[in-house]
Amino acid sequence: MAGTSSSSSAGGIGFVGALTITFIVLKLTGVTDWSWWVVVSPILAAIAAVVLIVLAVIGAAIRKSK
Repeated sequence: MAGTSSSSSAGGIGFVGALTITFIVLKLTGVTDWSWWVVVSPILAAIAAVVLIVLAVIGAAIRKSK
């Protein structure tokens, strides 16, 4: 078995991606008349969550170093 390598990775778009695609399909097919801000809100919410987590970690690191 020397010289062989195996790698696997989990793929997929996840919940946020599926929700965003669903919202886009609903908007483009005319089922909803939401604004584009609402349609892309799952992505914006995920980005905001990541930013908040990063800021919290940075804040904790700064507080710990004092």
